[in-house]
Amino acid sequence: MKDLEKNLFAALRERRSIYGISKESPISDQRIQEIIEETVKHTPSAFNNQTTRVVLLLGEQHDKLWDITTEVLKAVVSDEQFSSTQEKMNGFRNGYGTVLFFEDQSTVESFMKQYPSYREHFPTWSQQTNGMHQLVIWMALEAEGLGVNLQHYNPLIDDRVIAEWKLPESWKLIAQMPFGKPSASAGEKKFNPVQERIKVFK
Repeated sequence: MKDLEKNLFAALRERRSIYGISKESPISDQRIQEIIEETVKHTPSAFNNQTTRVVLLLGEQHDKLWDITTEVLKAVVSDEQFSSTQEKMNGFRNGYGTVLFFEDQSTVESFMKQYPSYREHFPTWSQQTNGMHQLVIWMALEAEGLGVNLQHYNPLIDDRVIAEWKLPESWKLIAQMPFGKPSASAGEKKFNPVQERIKVFK
């Protein structure tokens, strides 16, 4: 974490999707929890409405998530395609833990009512703050030596997740972030020319 605090852009450059992960962690569970708590406390949100909710699954709870996801997908994926799906699920399950990202729809709706002039924007702002939480946690975990990737099996698994961990019905699942000690490196990343993506006016 010290490296991340000292050099933000180094952490941003090193953030990659790592799919080869193991059931090991170079840092303690307490440290992982601290990273999440710091992120949730300090990441900005529109009108400071703090709509993002995060669940950390470790050990058997992490395994259970990917068992549930596998079961749900088996019911909707053809037998011919399921072998590759099973391989993906095994890869995520092989990780050390998973971070689940949610948005509390009751809070979003509350601000829509409080500020009717901005009503149509709050759902978009909600997604934006969730994305910021995802990036900060991703960078922080990678800076501590963990491999991380981001998945989106919502809404297929939403009801099962809410029921299994007895979460509020107003929490909408946005993304799943499995992580663990890297067992494989990331592939080469290609970049479109920055000059085509940025305009500067003076």
